[in-house]
Amino acid sequence: MISKRAFLQGAAGAGLSIFGTGRLTAAQPELTYPTRSVKWVVPYAAGGATDVLSRLICQRLTEKLGQPFVVENKPGAGSNIGTQAVIASPADGYTLLLTSTANAINASFDPTLPFDFARGIAPVAGVARIPLVLVVNNDLPVHDIGEFIAYTKANAGKLSIASSGIGTSLHLSGELFKALAHVDFTHVP
Repeated sequence: MISKRAFLQGAAGAGLSIFGTGRLTAAQPELTYPTRSVKWVVPYAAGGATDVLSRLICQRLTEKLGQPFVVENKPGAGSNIGTQAVIASPADGYTLLLTSTANAINASFDPTLPFDFARGIAPVAGVARIPLVLVVNNDLPVHDIGEFIAYTKANAGKLSIASSGIGTSLHLSGELFKALAHVDFTHVP
């Protein structure tokens, strides 16, 4: 079994290969970026997967590019506080944002946001892909997705599905599953 740290280091290494190609190669003499420290804003609390991944990436970028890449955690409002701070900062490449599906979800759900995410952020590189997985209690008498759908239909409204919160990718994927499979269960954030 792979440890969480080993997984995150591997994910960071995969993401770094994107940064280490093309124009962002320190060996190219015409490259002048960065000439000073770069702030990497993580719109989540310190200690979570996004924070650890960011710190690993920033450590490697600091080593490769010769300037400090500093993680700054700005959690709150479902990632909107950190996102707004980056959008309000100068568009000079010295304040970066680690985005996630939460940013797209927030922009689609809340037309009153004080920023336009699609116009205020320019994508630079993908650093990780996180798959979502449906898991069930071992006591549930199902062994594959077909059996799960049949069981859910036979027990309509009696099952629940958990997520990390309303409007999260986990919640929305559960709702999409309900719609596509024509099943009914209760969402428990």
